[in-house]
Amino acid sequence: MTRPVVTERYLARKEEIINACLELYKDFSFKDISIKDIADYTSFSRPSIYNYFETKEEIFLAIYQKEYENWKEDLDKIAASKRTISVKQFADKLAKTLNKRFFLLKLLSMNQYDMEEYSRLDRLIEFKKAYGASITALEKALKRAFKGITKTKCENFIYSFMPFMIGIYPYVYVNKKQADAMKKAGLKFKKQTVYEITYNMIMKLLEKA
Repeated sequence: MTRPVVTERYLARKEEIINACLELYKDFSFKDISIKDIADYTSFSRPSIYNYFETKEEIFLAIYQKEYENWKEDLDKIAASKRTISVKQFADKLAKTLNKRFFLLKLLSMNQYDMEEYSRLDRLIEFKKAYGASITALEKALKRAFKGITKTKCENFIYSFMPFMIGIYPYVYVNKKQADAMKKAGLKFKKQTVYEITYNMIMKLLEKA
C-alpha cells in the first residue's frame, strides 16, 4: 500500500478516526469494536478508513502511541521541577500521572502481541519510539528527584514498575460479574483506586532504590 501524502486534512481525518475509536473504547472492549463501528462515529465511510489504517489493530496502536506521548509530557514536568522532592512527593506525582491515563492502562491490560502483529512495521516503529521516550522520561524524573541514584537502581525501578502497570486496570476496574465470581469463590478483594495502588507500589519499589 502506497503511503499517502501527509496533509492537514489527512492528519485531521486520522485524528477523527482515533477519537471515534476512543469514544467507543470508553464503554466497549477491543474485541467488541469493529471498523464499521468506528466509521459510524466519523464523518466518512468505512472504506475511507483504510486510507489511514489498514487494520483495527493499527487504530488502537495509534491510541496507544498517543497515550505514551501524553504520559511522557507529564513525566517531563516532574523532571523539569527545580526543587528537591521527597520519596512520598515523588510517589504522589508519579501516581497522579497514571491516575489520568485510563486508556493507557486499559490498553496495557489487553493482548499487545496481537496489536503489534497486525500493524505495519512503520506504525510499530513509531509506537516503539513513543514507548522508549516514556521510559527515558521516567529515568530523567528519577534522576531529578533522587540525586546520585545509580543507573542500576534506575533500571531496577523502571523494569519493575513498567510490568506492574499492566495489572493496574484489571485490578481496579472490576465489573459486577468478576466481583460476584470472586465473592462466590471465597476470595477477598480490597478495592483500590489507580492512585492508591500505584502510590503504594512506588513506595515499595523506592524502599529498595
